[in-house]
Amino acid sequence: MQVSAKTDYALRAAVELARAAMSSEGPVKGERLAEEQDIPRKFLENILLDLKRAGIVRTQRGASGGYWLAVPPEEVRLADVIRAVEGPLANVRGEWPEEVEYGGAARPLQRVWIAVRANLRAVLEKVTLADVVRGELPEHVVSLTEDPEAWVHH
Repeated sequence: MQVSAKTDYALRAAVELARAAMSSEGPVKGERLAEEQDIPRKFLENILLDLKRAGIVRTQRGASGGYWLAVPPEEVRLADVIRAVEGPLANVRGEWPEEVEYGGAARPLQRVWIAVRANLRAVLEKVTLADVVRGELPEHVVSLTEDPEAWVHH
């Protein structure tokens, strides 16, 4: 799985907004988000618009305006943010894994794609923005990172 810059930036911006919400800071200026996370400002504005359309972020214009989460950070899963900016977590050539069909020896690949999606969900639907801000990831996620092989790229 390759994580796009858009997904990376969206998650980082959402985590910053969650941090602000958890410390009762109020709206965060776009410039500050861009600066703190080193995200190109125009790119960030488009991402925040996607998050707003998804109901994750609210905005207010003006001197006291900015961006803030529309829902509590404990209720926003990383999967929600990714879906808001990229669409489904896993698809095959633009199709749902359960809709792809293969013949012959490739037939079992459909189950592989279903398993990949299930594993993505097992992590991304269980970790919330609040978990990331607190640095307290669910135990099953932490245990995945304790395998030394998880840290080796192939």
